[in-house]
Amino acid sequence: MTDVVIVGAGPVGLVLAIDLGQRGVRCTLIERKPAPQFLPKMERCNARTMEIFRRMGIAERVRAAGLRADVPMDVFIIRAMNLPPLVHHRYPSVGEARREIDACVDASMPLEPYQLISQYTLEPLLKSVAETLPTVTVRYGCEFFSCTQDASGVKTETSLGAITSKFLVGCDGGSSAVRQQLGIALNGEGDLLRLRQGLFYCEELFDRIPIGNGPGHGRHYHVADERASFLIMQDSTRHWTLHAVLDDDAAMAPQFEKTIGVPVKYEMLYVGEWKQNLLLADRFGKGRVFLAGDAVHLVIPTGGLGMNGGVGDAMDLGWKLAATLQGWGGPRLLESYEVERRQVGERNVAASRYASLGRRKWRSLWRNLEELAAVAEVEQRKSNEMVGAELGYRYVGSPIIADEPDGPEHDFRRYIPSTWPGARLPHLWLEGHVAAQDLIGTGYTLLRLDGSHEATALEQSFRALRAPLQVLDIGDRKARALYGHDLLLLRPDLHVAWRGNRPPEDPRALAKLVTGNR
Repeated sequence: MTDVVIVGAGPVGLVLAIDLGQRGVRCTLIERKPAPQFLPKMERCNARTMEIFRRMGIAERVRAAGLRADVPMDVFIIRAMNLPPLVHHRYPSVGEARREIDACVDASMPLEPYQLISQYTLEPLLKSVAETLPTVTVRYGCEFFSCTQDASGVKTETSLGAITSKFLVGCDGGSSAVRQQLGIALNGEGDLLRLRQGLFYCEELFDRIPIGNGPGHGRHYHVADERASFLIMQDSTRHWTLHAVLDDDAAMAPQFEKTIGVPVKYEMLYVGEWKQNLLLADRFGKGRVFLAGDAVHLVIPTGGLGMNGGVGDAMDLGWKLAATLQGWGGPRLLESYEVERRQVGERNVAASRYASLGRRKWRSLWRNLEELAAVAEVEQRKSNEMVGAELGYRYVGSPIIADEPDGPEHDFRRYIPSTWPGARLPHLWLEGHVAAQDLIGTGYTLLRLDGSHEATALEQSFRALRAPLQVLDIGDRKARALYGHDLLLLRPDLHVAWRGNRPPEDPRALAKLVTGNR
């Protein structure tokens, strides 16, 4: 018997398996494919995902496998690669972004920069990490058929036999068989646009991109045409994906040649079709069965909120499952998963729609390139500047957060550091260039920015529930000024559960609240 069955070994399922495994939870990850596939899907881990990977201890492995740190993340709008760009938006390389973060003193930046890494590189890496964990079993070539549940557990029927567990999590994508088994619908805007995607191998293109006077290095090249064409550089700099509205697969190679504009040697490795959707599930689970990632939210890949949002789901659910299985998580803890992550899904769908409408606006002007360039100068930034959605999301109305009235507005584009209950703890460098986030353990943490406050009563309250609590003293005036309160109670996922300038009036009630026991 296993404690948790995870269906689907994409990045979301693998991250959940790693998180559970690192917490000592027995879990079985099943995937119908025989092995990770060499198919282009996501290609960027955003800053929040990289912070999560840092806490898992794998951030540097991800960076070593991904795009090298000196390559800029620029975005171009072009007629073809051999012509001067219509629009050029400059974004720093990972190395440049890291230097900016190192110099940041106002908590306005993440602890980790983004990382371009193709899904076909990331999945095998995460698989290799999961397989090293003694409590994790990884089964490829194992297809989910059905599941039934009762008050004590879940029975999952698979192509390799039945598996019994306490919980099941469907991380099996947009056509999720687990979601369909539960009878949960997706609602929103589906099949907005159909594009073909081609994966090309070209050894020479990166070194001789003919844009303008410079090397023309970047990650996205949007073509001002009637085909909605855009070219994406993958992490090797030798693989490229082209997306375009075309009638048949055979048209992809000529479209690639037209986009490049100069003769190059290449090989077309794959062609497939995909649809743009803006959909959200009515529920994020039922009973002992939960859903995460594309199984519950499908967004247009503008702003990079798809896979990255799914990693956020996995991190929210992982510690709550572990706490429940370890006996200290109360019944409201798992209830909070849907409350918290569905609102993030709603905001991510809205942010993706906002960015997509901006892109459609400039693309509709392809017959008038001068006007297109003027509009795209503003509108295309919406797709590439989503730091508020990445770092500034805040859980509102959660049953396990001691919320406060009102609260800051949610802003897709801007990140304003905040310790408002429900927000992620802002990254801050402490004395000695130590990151505050790196000091936070895997349980709850009472961050004491004024050591004069007594914490014994709260410690006793957590101990009575057998819930882990660390009291961490940070005698740093700058930290107190930026975080705004003497005391911050942090959850295992670095979100603020409570804050104050004096110890809680009823520490037992607070401990019960944040652990889901009230």
